[in-house]
Amino acid sequence: MRLNPVFLLSATDVSHFPSEAKTYGAPEVAFLGRSNVGKSSLINSLLGSKQAHTSSTPGRTRAINFFALHEGAGAKMKVKPTLIFADLPGYGYAKISKSISAEWPQFIEPYIADRETLALCVCLVDTNIPPQANDHQLITYLKQTQRPFLVVGTKADRLSNNVLAKNMAALKREHEIDEILPVSAKTDSGTKALWQRLMAVAE
Repeated sequence: MRLNPVFLLSATDVSHFPSEAKTYGAPEVAFLGRSNVGKSSLINSLLGSKQAHTSSTPGRTRAINFFALHEGAGAKMKVKPTLIFADLPGYGYAKISKSISAEWPQFIEPYIADRETLALCVCLVDTNIPPQANDHQLITYLKQTQRPFLVVGTKADRLSNNVLAKNMAALKREHEIDEILPVSAKTDSGTKALWQRLMAVAE
């Protein structure tokens, strides 16, 4: 089933989050990860459009961007979205000014901790680099708050099968998780499997 994305809004404060009246209480999927992990590229690959803004400068996304995914198109688009995507700012990029980094927890932590319609957190980790401490902090936080989450390994197309398997094993071991779904926004590898998991949330 093809879903058509509609940009809802950008939120830089809890008061900006879309109301249930605006989203019709549709389940939300949050995409989280380090700056430059390929988050916006993956979202665009899933949506088949350039909805999420990609940048070669890490840390460009400084708001939570919400997209409503609808069945149908144009006038035939269903009123209630099937899913809401929430594209969260990347973390772990040191060159961003301290003032901006300090503002992030004020609206990101309440979103993850308190958002009732948040059904799944998709945690993106880069399969090309060693396990990162701030990824581990996020995954541990989601376990502690009992938020459903799925860890997705990005940029999987850049590695041979042997190296990918070795890196994935290291990521699972370090982050103490049983599953990582490898994907590539460039080749679309793994995106079908990811869609199946997202649609399970919608149902």
